[in-house]
Amino acid sequence: MVQQECTKQYDLEERTFQFAKRVRAFVKMLPRTIANIEDVKQLVRASGSVGANYIETNEALGKKDFRMRVRISRKESKESCYWLRLVYTGNSPVVEAERTALIQESNELMKIFGAIVRKFE
Repeated sequence: MVQQECTKQYDLEERTFQFAKRVRAFVKMLPRTIANIEDVKQLVRASGSVGANYIETNEALGKKDFRMRVRISRKESKESCYWLRLVYTGNSPVVEAERTALIQESNELMKIFGAIVRKFE
């Protein structure tokens, strides 16, 4: 049972890592507008923070700290979704499709972190 839990944790760590990597690849495809330059900074920070805060749950000092870190991961997932919706993609269907996929992933991560918080309350 313990082995299975470790695998699940690793999978979520890897999933959040891949999300941050995909966001970084996505922003390279965006048009360089003044608004996008500023919005992309926020998007990159939020997307990286999702996984970074989840990793911190492994070092949590107790249940309260654990819940706080998971809540921060959920908040950063939600914020990533906001910035993804806000950035300008131009007229490229490929870029728009990747944005849609990333929004879906950020929503799924929000739901996962929300379920974890509810489980430990």
